[in-house]
Formats: sequence, structure tokens, C-alpha cells
Amino acid sequence: MGSSERPKKKVQLWKKATVHFLLCFIMGFFTGFAPTNNPSFPTTHVITSNRSPEISPSPEEISGKVSEQESGNFDRSVLDESSSMKVHERPNLDRKQETDDKGETGNEVNLTPQRLVIVVTPTSDKDDLRGVLLRKMANTLSLVPPPLLWVVVESQSESTEVSDILRKTNVMYRHLVFKENFTDVEIEMDHQRNVALKHIEYHRLSGIVHFASLYNIYDLSFFDEIRAIEVFGTWPMAFLSANRQKVRIEGPVCDSSEVVGWHLKNLNNSEDDATRSPVHISTVGFNSSILWDPERWGRLSSAQHTSQNSIKFVKEEVLEEETKLKGVPQDGCSKIMLWNLHIPRIIKG
Repeated sequence: MGSSERPKKKVQLWKKATVHFLLCFIMGFFTGFAPTNNPSFPTTHVITSNRSPEISPSPEEISGKVSEQESGNFDRSVLDESSSMKVHERPNLDRKQETDDKGETGNEVNLTPQRLVIVVTPTSDKDDLRGVLLRKMANTLSLVPPPLLWVVVESQSESTEVSDILRKTNVMYRHLVFKENFTDVEIEMDHQRNVALKHIEYHRLSGIVHFASLYNIYDLSFFDEIRAIEVFGTWPMAFLSANRQKVRIEGPVCDSSEVVGWHLKNLNNSEDDATRSPVHISTVGFNSSILWDPERWGRLSSAQHTSQNSIKFVKEEVLEEETKLKGVPQDGCSKIMLWNLHIPRIIKG
């Protein structure tokens, strides 16, 4: 038995040695063909789905790009594209200057935040077109670059139409409700504007206030222009009447940004005209801080000293503060950016 097992063991040892030799030979053979250094070999970058596109590239990626640039084998369009994306990759840049790794000063970066635009819109449940016009206004405001706040005011009602429409918009909004009843439409609208101004004053909402009718139509550049208002601003508005086939202009007459006169509607010198401002409320805007911080603008009184009638206070200030009233746009307020479309209203009984 012992003599028959010895040849079998020797055969197994020879087989293992032969396999080991062949493996070493094959590995050495292919290792001799492998390049020791090849800088022109293309570098492939793989970005996984869980990596944010705003994360800075890894050191390996940066070194790969540098080697490609030094060897001259790189695409100039790719380099230009990566340079244009620097701001997006690093959104938290210094507001004034950025310093590179060597301590050298880079170009100045202007990241001044834009002012908030506060759009105040009074509505009435007696207007049968309210739902359609609210959606139209919402679609317009959704195209305006932020920040923008839409303040919608309505009388207390069991209807949820306004709330349902506002919830489906992509606009930041506040929905205000009041309980008082009115028979005069103009008085009711002024009361709604007062409700909005009191809300702005109470919550210290700092921005440029604009009173927008649901029947207004806008050039989107209008909202960029009114952000430049310091205290009071005014602009012309075109009133369109399809039935009468005519256009009427109301608003300021300017020399550059200086207001030198007004386009006014015909006044009949009646008692009603004497109690109403000749300036349409949609043709003026103002810095909301005048409601609670009059000393900042060199004044002694605020809206709180006008029997809580903030809208009356604003109308009076527009006509009195001529030196602080600037035309919009600043290079000349003859450009029409706002229209008011007259549509025969179907008033519910």
C-alpha cells in the first residue's frame, strides 16, 4: 500500500508546480507590455447620481485637467464652459472680492440682493370675472423674478374660490379678509388697500409697494424698474377701452426722471372729484418703510397719525413730496409698461 501511494503524491506535486509556473509566466508576459507612464492617455470622469453638481471636483479630477492643459490636448470649448459655471458651482462667493489660493485679488463680484416687490390686489366677490382675472394675474406674477409678495384682499365670504386659486399658484402670497360692508365700490377698494397697508406696517414688510388692479396688464420689465424706487415713484398707465376704441394715458410727464407735470383725466370740478386724488393709485409706488419709519425720509409724521387712513396718507404724500418723487423708468418715464383693460363688468346682484 505504501509503495503505490508514493507515485500518486509525486504526480500531484508535479502538477502543482507546472500550474504555478504557467501562472507566473503569463503574469510576467503581460506585465512587460503594460506602459509605465502615458500622460496622453485620456482621463474619464464618472459622476454618480448621488453626487451634487455643485460639489467642487476632487483633487484627482483637477490634476487630470491640469495635465491635459499642459500637454495641449484639451478642448477649448470645454474649458470656456467650465469657466462660465464657476459662479453656479460656488454660490456663496464673497459679496465684494474673492481671493485665490495664492492670495491674489480676483474680479469684483456683485451679488446685491434685489428688493422685495409687494403687489397689493383688492378683489370683490361681486365681480363675475374675479376668478379668471386672478388666474391671469397669478400667471403674470409667476414670471417675475423673486422676491415678490402678492397681498390679496377680499371681504369675508363662505366661498373658497380665492383661497383655492392662490394655493395653486407658484407665487408667494398673503390672503387678507375683512368684515365691513360697503355700498360704494371706490370706498370699499380704498378700505381693502388700507387693510393691506396695515398688515405691511404691522409685520414690517420692507419693499416697494404697488397697487395692482386685476384688470392691469404688464410688461415684465415693469417689475425690474420699480425695484429701483428709493422713496416714491410714478409711471404712466394706458387705459384701453375696446368698446370706445380709444386709449387714454394717465400719469407723469417727465424730464428724464424728474416729474414736471401730469396726464390727468378730465375733471368736472364736482364734489366727488374734489375729494379724490387726481393721480391714479396704480401709477404710483413707494418704499413701504415710510409707513413706520418717517424719520428715515426726513418727515415728522407717519400713517398712524392720519386716523389709520394709510391710503389717503400715501396719496397726499405723492403730491406733496415732489422732490422725492421720481419717474419710472429713470431714463425717461414716457415708456408705457402698464395697461388697464376696460372690460364691461358683470356685477352680481
